[in-house]
Amino acid sequence: MKITFFSTQPYDKISFNECNKDFGFELEYYETHLGPHIVNLVEDTDAVCVFVNDKVNAEVIKVLASKGVKTIALRCAGFNNVDIAAAKENNIAVCRVPAYSPEAVAEHAVAMILTLDRKTHKAYNRVREQNFSLNGLLGFNLHQKTIGVIGTGNIGKAFCKIMLGFGCRILAFDVIANKDMEALGVIMPIVELHSKFLRPAHYDDLLTVKTMLKELPVDHRIEFFQEVYNAEDKLLTIGRVVLYFIDAKTKEKTVMPSQLFDTIKPYFN
Repeated sequence: MKITFFSTQPYDKISFNECNKDFGFELEYYETHLGPHIVNLVEDTDAVCVFVNDKVNAEVIKVLASKGVKTIALRCAGFNNVDIAAAKENNIAVCRVPAYSPEAVAEHAVAMILTLDRKTHKAYNRVREQNFSLNGLLGFNLHQKTIGVIGTGNIGKAFCKIMLGFGCRILAFDVIANKDMEALGVIMPIVELHSKFLRPAHYDDLLTVKTMLKELPVDHRIEFFQEVYNAEDKLLTIGRVVLYFIDAKTKEKTVMPSQLFDTIKPYFN
């Protein structure tokens, strides 16, 4: 069996050559991406292996089919660069990587956070010049900080678990609340937070959990007022708390639903 690789980097050759020791396939590598300009070089190949920048459109697939290619293998998760309908029409199977290592991506994201926080990239350059001054290099603890995460798929879950290990509070958002993450202590706010609850129509449509934490632009500032009532709804200094939206423009007051208030209450302590 012969497999032709496109968009090949040196590390690709090392990995696939190592894996191929158990199979003995014939491997052919091209550094250029697959497209109409190069597809005619494919000869006597059973499969082509492509990456994100390869253009596997109907024109390319037709040529591949005429040359006897039976499989298009993507070494990536996305397949928007492949004309699936054309592949089906030409009886070419398409396969892909279902997911990258979520821990690898999550750990890299944490590495970037730590680089920005602890300024290790700047410290590295200083040390090379024998400059050991700490001026401008001081960071801050991530411990007990609140971390916002958008999306709790495989990568988001892995990232949340790492940040929980740092002792952070995690405020995560997804279309569907992830019960496994909630069980670990991740706070999943109300999904319809930015659209469902009553608010003046001219409020910024980008009202999100972040803006709920007092970060709206000045002209759309939401002020937070607490009033305390007893069971008979008489104003007291103790009892249940009601949180209001106060529109900075109109001064219109809107009561925050209790479920929403309970969700974000820890962040106003």
